[in-house]
Amino acid sequence: MSAIAATDTTTSSAVRVEVDGPTAVLTLDNPKRRNALSVATMTELTAALRDVSARAGVRAIVLRAEGPAFSAGHDLSEMVDRTLEEEREVFAVCTDLMTALHAVPQPVIAAVQGVAVAAGCQLVAACDLAVAAQGAVFGTPGVKIGLFCSTPMVAVTRAIGRKRAMQLLLTGETIDAATAADWGLVNQVVAADELDGAVRALAAKVADASAVTLRIGKEAFYRQIDLPEDAAYEEMRETMATNAMTCDAQEGMSAFLAKRPPQWQHHD
Repeated sequence: MSAIAATDTTTSSAVRVEVDGPTAVLTLDNPKRRNALSVATMTELTAALRDVSARAGVRAIVLRAEGPAFSAGHDLSEMVDRTLEEEREVFAVCTDLMTALHAVPQPVIAAVQGVAVAAGCQLVAACDLAVAAQGAVFGTPGVKIGLFCSTPMVAVTRAIGRKRAMQLLLTGETIDAATAADWGLVNQVVAADELDGAVRALAAKVADASAVTLRIGKEAFYRQIDLPEDAAYEEMRETMATNAMTCDAQEGMSAFLAKRPPQWQHHD
């Protein structure tokens, strides 16, 4: 990621890992295959995600890709002339990756350029935040090849709602970055040459917060999002009360009242 100077870099067959202070950058690095999500790539990405999330000081994770495609989805060569158990493995590994994105305590930000379709679109939808370059394209075109995007629709429907998700799923059509932002699939659209800088700025804003507060907030968000309203309030009132008792919340409120910057105890 050109805008984030790496101080700790790991290179592997499909995923490149860079850590610079509070920001970890995971790069899908198989542009010749349009960053297809093979079982090996998904396994490697999940392991990298969990590894960087456990590193002291990492408070934001960026997911990006090399080449003209963010990800064209599953590697279809792994899904032809296979047994049912082998097909199940593909989607089990995919589900593990998508749930890991929500399970890690740090916010995960997708930096999207080019094509993000099928499981690639799912990957964007599963991230906590997303910034897209102008020219990025999103879709769930599985219906066109006889394979309905059933697992991608889990994340996509939760991001953009039923009617819009069904439009993508049933027609297989793609949408541009501006439409993706309007529909809520991405947070922001920037010029292609500004993508890395915009994502870096967003990651810095996220990383400025208390690490314990980010962890509590992200976990609580996904815990309450699909609950009925009364159950969500019951869960969240207890969460907010216990959050208020943390040293960083007490420090933050005291700093606000004293009109001074907070000094987080849990900043690493």
